[in-house]
Formats: sequence, C-alpha cells, structure tokens
Amino acid sequence: MTKVLIATEKPFAPVAVKGITDICKEAGFEVVLLEKYTSKAELLAAVADVHAIIIRSDIIDAEVFDAAKQLKIVVRAGAGYDNVDLTSATAHNVVVMNTPGQNANAVAELVIGMLLFGVRNRFNGTSGSELMGKRLGLLAFGATGRNVARIAQGLGMEVYAFDPFTPAEAMAQAGVKHVATQAELFAGCDIVSMHIPATPETKGSIGRALVGSMPKKAILVNTARKEIINEAELLDILKEREDLRYFTDIMPANHEEMVAALGDRYFSTPKKMGAQTSEANINAGLAAARQIVGYIKEGNERFRLNK
Repeated sequence: MTKVLIATEKPFAPVAVKGITDICKEAGFEVVLLEKYTSKAELLAAVADVHAIIIRSDIIDAEVFDAAKQLKIVVRAGAGYDNVDLTSATAHNVVVMNTPGQNANAVAELVIGMLLFGVRNRFNGTSGSELMGKRLGLLAFGATGRNVARIAQGLGMEVYAFDPFTPAEAMAQAGVKHVATQAELFAGCDIVSMHIPATPETKGSIGRALVGSMPKKAILVNTARKEIINEAELLDILKEREDLRYFTDIMPANHEEMVAALGDRYFSTPKKMGAQTSEANINAGLAAARQIVGYIKEGNERFRLNK
C-alpha cells in the first residue's frame, strides 16, 4: 500500500489534515502524520518507509532522500520550493512538485494590506495618502502577481509588470502594462511588489542600484523570498533616501538595524505570513494530496519541478 507522510514542523490546520487524509484514503493510500517535530532525526525516521511526502517549509535535503529508500514523490504545499534539494531528488529518482496558485490570493491580500497600513501612516491618526492613481510595479507576473494586479486595479492603481517568462499579450489581457526591463520597472513605479523565486540569478539582486532608482516617496514590498534582497545595500540606500519605505513579511537578518535607522519607514511581520490564512492552508494541502494521487495512479507530472 502506498504510504503518504504529512511532515510539517508547522502543522496544517486540522481541517486540512482531514481533507488530505480523506483524499489519500479514497485512493487506497495510508496516511501517517509527523507534526511539530523538533529534530531532523525524527524526520529521517519517519521517511524510512514512505512513498510520498507532503511538506510546507520543511527542509528536504540529500540526507532525507538517502533515508527515504521507497520515496517516489515530494509535494511542497505552497509556491516556493527552495527548501527542497531538486538535484538530490533527481539523483534519487524522486519527483518534486509544488502547488502554484493555491496561496496566491492570500499573499496578494497581504501585499495590499501592508500598503494600506503604510500609506495611512500605520493608522496613527495623521494624514496619509491614497493608493488610487499610484503606479504599481510587479516583479513577476505569476499567480500571485496576477492576484495583486486584480486587487490593485479595483483600487484604481495603474499596474505594470516585468516578467521575461510571461508574454506581453497575457499582461495586456489582464489590463497590465508590460515593462521591458527590471530596471525600467523600478525607475518608473511608485510601488514595486516582488514575486520572484530565490534562484542563483535572483539571490542578492535587489539592492542599491534598483532601489535607489525608484521615484520620490516610493515603496518596496517583499513577500517573495528573503534571499533576493541584498540587505546591507538596501539598508544603506534607505538611510540615504529618507523618502523611501520598505515593507516585508520576511524579517531581514539586520531587522534591529532597520528598526533603529528607519523607524516607521520600515515594517516586517514577526514571521513569513503571506500564506497564513485558513483558506490557503487548506487549498495547498488538498492540492498536494490530489497531485500525489494523480502521479502515483496516473503518472501525472503537471507540476513537476525537477527533471
């Protein structure tokens, strides 16, 4: 019998666990649960005889693949997947998937929420500004970017996007203006919201040059990945440009320095929380279960990440 492990240091909501279990049991699969584990040894023991694993932000590296002798598939319930070693997965003949789009609206609503919080001066009673009429730039136009665009357009914002993997025609159909380069996006938008993955090409790519080119009183929003920011350069340019603001749900390593130097021009949530809604939690978990069933039963590799 196919055995599916739900391995989550930060557990799914109970209703999501039940939904995952129901989908797997209907397919004739057994489900085992490892929640709130505190050591890697617990994870290594749990994967020893499983055929599939559903994770959230849990680290699945070469050591885990070595320990999981029967493993066929790992599904990351969410969009980001840099917590899984794709090279090692391929070497062990394991398919890795994510669940793109399931968290997209949750992240998009957080982006807009942080922007409203920021432009209205943290709701402190003083006069702020409005989002209507502002130029919003989206760095990547995937599922999350599309949802941010949809909400922003409802607020009357002008939306632009740079994404080398999305045709300009697709952006136009969504009412979004295509921008030819990343540099043009930063230089031409009042607000830039970033939705790119952490890859060798993007890590540390957002720093002094791009942020420093932004218009007066611009805002940078990061709900993507911590690694894409050159944090030292970002702090330096924010100190020099006292009109700029930075909002994120990924606390920087130099968080205390930013708080001390920037005051209300900087805001970070206590932990990454873009996907922290009950709806996104459930959607991603159920999608992961369905993808495992589809792969094991039918060989469906639609969301495969490694080759």
